[in-house]
Amino acid sequence: MKYLDEFSDPVLAGKLVDQIHAVTTQPWAMMEVCGGQTHSIIRHGIDQLLPDGVEMIHGPGCPVCVTPLEIIDKALAIAEQPGVIFCSFGDMLRVPGSSLDLFSIKSAGGDVRVVYSPLDALKLARENPDRQVVFFGIGFETTAPANAMTVFQAKLHDIRNFSLLVSHVLVPPAMAAIMESPKCRVQAFLAAGHVCSVMGTSEYPALAEKYRVPIVVTGFEPLDILEGIRRTVIQLESGRHELENAYSRAVTAEGNVAAMAMLRDVFEVTDRTWRGIGMIPLSGWKLSERYADYDAETRFSVSDIHTAESALCRSGEVLQGLIKPHECEAFGKECTPRKPLGATMVSSEGACAAYYTYRRLDHLELSETRLVEA
Repeated sequence: MKYLDEFSDPVLAGKLVDQIHAVTTQPWAMMEVCGGQTHSIIRHGIDQLLPDGVEMIHGPGCPVCVTPLEIIDKALAIAEQPGVIFCSFGDMLRVPGSSLDLFSIKSAGGDVRVVYSPLDALKLARENPDRQVVFFGIGFETTAPANAMTVFQAKLHDIRNFSLLVSHVLVPPAMAAIMESPKCRVQAFLAAGHVCSVMGTSEYPALAEKYRVPIVVTGFEPLDILEGIRRTVIQLESGRHELENAYSRAVTAEGNVAAMAMLRDVFEVTDRTWRGIGMIPLSGWKLSERYADYDAETRFSVSDIHTAESALCRSGEVLQGLIKPHECEAFGKECTPRKPLGATMVSSEGACAAYYTYRRLDHLELSETRLVEA
């Protein structure tokens, strides 16, 4: 197939669904790691086409959602300082901190700007030598290379009024942490294709072997996801636990060698706290010693900010796949896209936002009503 719309072909989708039904003999629970995959599954109703008992568990692969509350509060503390131009992608501006969000800082007079690339922030630093320009660098291995390149360029050109607030996290340690949980129900993973397009697939065979779970690298279109599910079910039914690449048009085993070299130069692995989940050892990046002068946490002395999560918001359980969004008592009531309690309702990749946008709660209530009436 050559064009994107071909990956939504309903005839081919129907054939894949039939094949999944044909090979399924018992219940299985698999986790799609990426929030983009979650939205595609809910938007297209893919989970409703699967055999009874085949459950899609929504994983923690939403970069906005897993950014911890204390990092948001550090961003707010930096953004409200005089002389600072605080730059971020737009999806972070409405993520709530302890009491405010970046939109609130902007409306109160703070210079908060939406950019489309970290290099836009570096350009602002060049154009405003009397201002401190900070870029909010969040996300998984997918967005990290661009942020690393920006810091590299800042050092190369001696641009000293630029810094990076880093909150990068890594997918494989999170998958391991999920499997280590005593409440884990995950029997297989659909791995995030865009992460693997950068990092390759070398880290996944060991995970598949250690935890005896199939891992299938999967894309984001309906046919991508259905093919990933089909391959996963075949492995589960046959008792195999291997890595498979079902996204070969974008993912190679070796990954993006140049991007990984840049990451190794600019960052070093560190422990990271995930919003709603807690600290996962060696699950993130920080700036390496060579680039430490560009660390916004140090430059603005906000390293000591520590905050507690909302007791009402159950986004941590959603991110771990322990509950579905509609099982949170605040979902659609105290927590809506207009007044979110947590990042899973704010982010365009958050599971709660997907359920709210596509009215999945209404569908479930209707289904339950029909079952009662029957």
